[in-house]
Amino acid sequence: MKLNEIIRNIESVFSMPLAEEYDNVGLLYGNLERNISGILVSHDALENVVDEAIEKNCNLIVCFHPIIFSGLKSITGKNYVEKTVLKAVENKIAIYAIHTAFDNDNLGVNFGICEKLGLMNQQILMPKENHLLQLTVYVPQENAIELKNKLFEAGAGNIGNYDECSFEISGEGTFRPLENAQPYAGSLNVRENAKEAQISVIFEKFKLNKILSAMKSAHPYEEVAYQIHSLLNENQHAGLGRFGDLENEMEEREFLAFVRDQFNLIIIRHSNFSNKKIKRVGVLGGSGASGIFAAKRANCDVYLTGDLKYHDFFQAENNILLCDIGHFESEQFVVQQIFDILSEKLPKFAISKSVEKTNPVNYFI
Repeated sequence: MKLNEIIRNIESVFSMPLAEEYDNVGLLYGNLERNISGILVSHDALENVVDEAIEKNCNLIVCFHPIIFSGLKSITGKNYVEKTVLKAVENKIAIYAIHTAFDNDNLGVNFGICEKLGLMNQQILMPKENHLLQLTVYVPQENAIELKNKLFEAGAGNIGNYDECSFEISGEGTFRPLENAQPYAGSLNVRENAKEAQISVIFEKFKLNKILSAMKSAHPYEEVAYQIHSLLNENQHAGLGRFGDLENEMEEREFLAFVRDQFNLIIIRHSNFSNKKIKRVGVLGGSGASGIFAAKRANCDVYLTGDLKYHDFFQAENNILLCDIGHFESEQFVVQQIFDILSEKLPKFAISKSVEKTNPVNYFI
């Protein structure tokens, strides 16, 4: 299977447009026409991971964190990033990164954390800015089903855990073909009355060109009548972080011990105890100081994330327990998640999980 076909499969289950604008996701390096012998899934794409890929005969690394960000102007091997990229290039190993596309995914990084904690009634902590559009199109009644099917195939009508969502109204339209027109029905210079269906579907903005192309290819009219509206609805199915409720509330120390055991942690940095019971839990994998306010607004009793700085802990203000469980530690389930998703999508393809250590943080106890 060629790399471009592998990428089509990856991007059918991981929505790259969900990634943050600053992020460098997708194919970082690789020849789209090269045949792929195997995929290695890793947390980071480091030199030791490239060595592992060579050993396992995998010429595609699908990693969570990108190894290449903006600012890379040369590849001479002078640091760990350039050494990694240089070795991958020399050994014809492609690198594909997912990162914040999976952070923002409804069933992504933060879903995995919540599932590990057994949280119920889960919701997105910081819903992604809405980029939903609504298409309304008018079509002859007899062509309505075919048109809807084409729109659904192009990705329209997906709402959270539902797809093929639409609304249809039957009515009567009029038109008058003028000179040089080639009408589907009717005669030149004569007003035509037609039984039509008004079909409405919603979709993410990045799908616009594909949706319009599908609509026009399936529509019988020479001039297609349609409207596109931008929606202000809050997107509850994509965004950073997540929160939910424990089945049974816990004392603060009891909860920290629970988290330590579930995540196999050596240390948890936290704000002062407020002597409140823990019921609602907010989480954000990776660097999550930006989610503190959202966690407080969602009435979370505790917020789990990584990379909190000294002054971040003051924001607890005795209203919430802020916990830094570590950047890597908060994302430690990502490789298994990505592996499971790709294995289901490509059941007959050779996919391996990296066993190499990529977490640069160590602890002296």
